[in-house]
Amino acid sequence: MAVQVLQPVSPISTRFPAMAISIGVVVCFVFSAWLGSELLSPIELWQTLSNPDSVMRTLILEWRIPRVLTAFCVGACLGMAGVIFQGVFRNPLAEPHLLGSASGASVGAAIALMLPMLLPGPFLLPLLAFAGAWLTTLLVVSLARLARVESGFGLILAGVAIAALLTAIRGLIMLTLSDDAVSLQVIVSWTLGAIQTPTWQEFFVFMLLTVAGFICCLRLARGLDILGLGSDAAKSMGLDVSKFMHRAVLVAAAVTALAVVWGGLIGFIGLVIPHMMRWWLGPRHHRLMIFSALGSGAALMVFDGIARSIMPPAEIPLGLLTALLGAPFFLFILIREARR
Repeated sequence: MAVQVLQPVSPISTRFPAMAISIGVVVCFVFSAWLGSELLSPIELWQTLSNPDSVMRTLILEWRIPRVLTAFCVGACLGMAGVIFQGVFRNPLAEPHLLGSASGASVGAAIALMLPMLLPGPFLLPLLAFAGAWLTTLLVVSLARLARVESGFGLILAGVAIAALLTAIRGLIMLTLSDDAVSLQVIVSWTLGAIQTPTWQEFFVFMLLTVAGFICCLRLARGLDILGLGSDAAKSMGLDVSKFMHRAVLVAAAVTALAVVWGGLIGFIGLVIPHMMRWWLGPRHHRLMIFSALGSGAALMVFDGIARSIMPPAEIPLGLLTALLGAPFFLFILIREARR
């Protein structure tokens, strides 16, 4: 059987997409930073930012800008995780919450919100949400290894079973531990998705973690390219398919957990944007990872801006907004793949 050789990509062929995505990210950042409960004209915005005593200036610089940048990092994490899951399972319908990380994060968040006395300060929710998301995927991978499951389909089935179990556990926690002092609306709101507003110090920590995750994801690109040729071809090229799949899934789960900590449960971004980038750029995972991270971050900045400005002073849950726009695209992909 002939093995397809992956040719290097010419810098000329990537110049226009790189320029387009770079301009798109900048435009989306400016647009999202402009959106809010009060929309200022360009002249008013310039006057506001030029006045050091303006309350609106402080609001934009200390609250809105860190939130917009956090939305970009959350979207980038979801985009990278989506690329990995779609590459590992060779399925365009794979998405970051496929193996139960969302359910695990929601259990951790429910425990953090119901039992705030476990850990003082603002670190309880992020730590438990991250631990729940990542440990859930680790449990799924461990169960697959014990059962000697080597296929992606077996991992998906294990993830579905664990996710169902954790959803039931979350419901039990919410019913048994809630009281007049703890509102279930807080947990429900978090599970529907909402970008957290960090301080600049918290954002820089999140940014460093996102960059570290990006580097780890890029190191998987060559293995994903080889895996895309098929399991038999990948084995003949020296790739330990089972070991690589488990390692890639755990890396994807880690960046998904980062996104969940700062954005709650946001669906479809990690499915739609990587799929669109694959249509645009082709299957090479190195640049697909980069462009999906940038595109997903840009898209989520805009979605977050719309969510907090369309019904002021209330905010539309971000997960609901992405689902309303992402679900039709998901159905389109499903119908398209079924016809193929």
